[in-house]
Amino acid sequence: MPHLRAMARPLWPLAVLAAQVYRAGHRSDLPSLSNQDPSGVFGNPMAPQLSIALLGDSTVTSPGVKPLDACWPRAIAFSLSDRYRVELHSVAVGGSKARDVLARQVGAATALQPDIYIVSVGGNDALRGTPVARFEQEYDAILGRLTSCSDYVAVSGVGDLGSIPRLPALARAISRNRARAFDRAIRRVARLYPQVVKTDTWSPGWDEFNTNPEAIFGADQFHASAYGHRVYTAAMQPAIDELVGRMEADARRDLG
Repeated sequence: MPHLRAMARPLWPLAVLAAQVYRAGHRSDLPSLSNQDPSGVFGNPMAPQLSIALLGDSTVTSPGVKPLDACWPRAIAFSLSDRYRVELHSVAVGGSKARDVLARQVGAATALQPDIYIVSVGGNDALRGTPVARFEQEYDAILGRLTSCSDYVAVSGVGDLGSIPRLPALARAISRNRARAFDRAIRRVARLYPQVVKTDTWSPGWDEFNTNPEAIFGADQFHASAYGHRVYTAAMQPAIDELVGRMEADARRDLG
């Protein structure tokens, strides 16, 4: 049945990727790193308050990052703590896909009524076979709900998942292509919402994920180390600075 073979061809990379990701995730020769909660309060208690809600996956929960202050969410908070009392609230859960964020995190985040939302999700969808079209719909639903509550939303793209040392060579090649497709999907959705600023996750600043994996990745060879989180911070900082600048300009306009 030629038509059945033609239908199956687009699916085989996902089947291979899913199998290899599963095997890589259960390697007994590598440690399993625990998720962490980056939530906290930073800065002068007398300074104006700035609240930030974090949604997403292990890119937020920072498995194995030591000290925890080196993780990118806290690095962002520290960068603002000279002029704000920053309240950082994470509802992120390691391993989450977009559907998990939509079902279990968006409601918790919006209940906090923060000034800024930060969303970092998509890698697990890319690695675990979520169709791009379905991811795009779920991501659109996430941003639709967040932007109805705030004019200040930052989103992280999906970087080069093919750089993950823990993955076998074939899985890396498939992951790289999938990551680009998911990053483009995030960009398409983000462009629908003027309130949203997206990070650049395919610029030369990310080259070390391929050229210096020993430093970039943690002991499990899957999650970013404290050093890797410096790259995450460098990507997210311009987005947050843009949102805070916009927020301050809006506040001045309201006062004027």
